[in-house]
Amino acid sequence: MRTDLYQGHDYLLMDELLTEEHRLIRDTARAWVKQEVSPIIEDAAERCEFPKHLLPGLGEIGAFGPYIPEEYGGAGLDQIAYGLIMQELERCDSGLRSTASVQSSLVMYPIWKYGSEEQKQKFLPKLATGEWMGCFGLTEPDHGSNPGGMTTHYKEDGDDIILNGAKMWISNAPFAQMAVVWAKNEEGRIHGVLVERGMEGFSTPTMKGKWSLRASDTGELIFDNVRVPKTNILPGRSGLGAPLSCLDSARYGIAWGAIGAALDCYDVGLRYAKERKQFGRPIAGFQLQQKKLAEAITEISKAQLMTLRIGQLRNEGRATSAQISMAKRNNVDMAIHIAREMRQVLGGMGIMNEYPIMRHMANLESVITYEGTHDIHLLITGFDITGENAFK
Repeated sequence: MRTDLYQGHDYLLMDELLTEEHRLIRDTARAWVKQEVSPIIEDAAERCEFPKHLLPGLGEIGAFGPYIPEEYGGAGLDQIAYGLIMQELERCDSGLRSTASVQSSLVMYPIWKYGSEEQKQKFLPKLATGEWMGCFGLTEPDHGSNPGGMTTHYKEDGDDIILNGAKMWISNAPFAQMAVVWAKNEEGRIHGVLVERGMEGFSTPTMKGKWSLRASDTGELIFDNVRVPKTNILPGRSGLGAPLSCLDSARYGIAWGAIGAALDCYDVGLRYAKERKQFGRPIAGFQLQQKKLAEAITEISKAQLMTLRIGQLRNEGRATSAQISMAKRNNVDMAIHIAREMRQVLGGMGIMNEYPIMRHMANLESVITYEGTHDIHLLITGFDITGENAFK
């Protein structure tokens, strides 16, 4: 069982740009992670199983929909607080952060933004505590980077709809009580549908064989003539822009989370370099090791500044989708590079589960792909700065 010695790294004195409340929220999340998650995360990853007993604790520290208003069970916090919580969760494990960010940004967010008052009152308080868990059904077996090509569809039947289709690569699906599913109506318009476990024809088989995000449960969503009340359709917005707005919120959380993974790898690499001796002195004294460490903290610091600024813009309602895409792409790429470099600092020990680096490396291979691949985000930035659409 690994002892979590992490204390944090703040090379540019970023804490001075945070409020006292922000620091308290971050430190509370950090303390909970160190006590409840760090001691068991390696075992959970090896067993390829999400430790579901953590769900109430995640609710208690505000990891589920922290920016949701208090009247619906949320904490009413701002976007920077949300980001800091995601950073602390992914500092431990990307799968842990995935579970929380799906619940927050892809389930609670669309219900809060586009749901009816009845839907908000029914679902949000239970989701905020972790009593209920949700998942988000957009990606399909044949439609990933092109979600608009989805084939999941429904037709009306009196007061209900009949839903058919399938979704794939769905975090939380195996144990979720409900799913926010995006499907086309008979006119081909995309709508959000709230599908609840127990509805006949709805199943959530677990996906096996993952080498990445092993401490997160991933599954499919299968809809075989599922009868859903029309009152479970999100009324506030339709079209592809609705699910994409949810992805903006999730990608923003990922940008913060990736910083956490990078910080953990850097922390382990720095400590190891100071303690490991070769040729009569610590390897931290050798030029090539200092290069790795200096470049790591430089890139982390740059990512922190970018992401904090986007958090400020989101608080003001001014952050653009393209800006969020830039941060997601940059920060995950930064984190996976730092993980690989710190693995080299540890030499052969870097592949052992005594240290978290190899697990972070494997996890980040998923994070760099999901919710917009590395290349897709590059094209989003390209479109934004040139006005030329490379997707068509």
